[in-house]
Amino acid sequence: MMKKTKKGNLGYIRYEKVKRGLVAALMFAIPLTIFFTGLITTGTRKNLLTVVAILGIIPAARFAVSWIMIMLQKDADPKMAAATEEICPEMVKAYELTVTAYEGRMPLDCVVVYGGSLACYSSRGDRNKFSFMEKHIESILKSNGLTAKAKIFAEERSYLDRIRSMAKAFQAKQAELDEQADLVKQAELAKQAELAKKAETAKHVEQAEYTDQVEQAEYTEQAEQDEQENRTEKTGEGSAVSVRDRKILGVLEAISL
Repeated sequence: MMKKTKKGNLGYIRYEKVKRGLVAALMFAIPLTIFFTGLITTGTRKNLLTVVAILGIIPAARFAVSWIMIMLQKDADPKMAAATEEICPEMVKAYELTVTAYEGRMPLDCVVVYGGSLACYSSRGDRNKFSFMEKHIESILKSNGLTAKAKIFAEERSYLDRIRSMAKAFQAKQAELDEQADLVKQAELAKQAELAKKAETAKHVEQAEYTDQVEQAEYTEQAEQDEQENRTEKTGEGSAVSVRDRKILGVLEAISL
């Protein structure tokens, strides 16, 4: 059994071709089974089951169109996908997306998002439509409350240079966040040591004990505020991936086939 592949992951198009093909076949098999059952049992096509079968063809045709659309797509360029994974292992990225518009569609082999910028590589897209599709993507993001700058590349070198620049900025931000986390941890340990020392010195004095409790409460509150500030830049432990970048990619995946 083929393993399920989510949209944006390598192998998604191959998985969807099989899945949609099987669903379309099943959807056609149901009304055909109903039709032949009525034909065999009544000996004529003029029966109620024929009407049911005809109505069942409508949703089956819809699934067939979906299958045909995905059959027109191709897998991402494996060489560029591997290069993207190597350069941007921890960044927000996706593969095998297809952005559609009334004027046409644009297959995107690889997409990397950082700092509100999208770097997209298309090995088979119409270069004459790059500018339009960039504006189309930006417009859709804007309608979802997100501001971003999209750039589609056809040249491998230009795309790789761009994502290397983005990866360098990402790593610098990551290092800054790691340093901040270390400072917060050191301050927390120093504060705990200080509180422990005070508690040991004033353990027989009720007033001192009360003061320590107040200070502990104030420190806990400050630590929670510091942690909340860190979360505005970090979506996970040790990660500089922003929530906005994930939302941008989520919208792009939502409008893809």
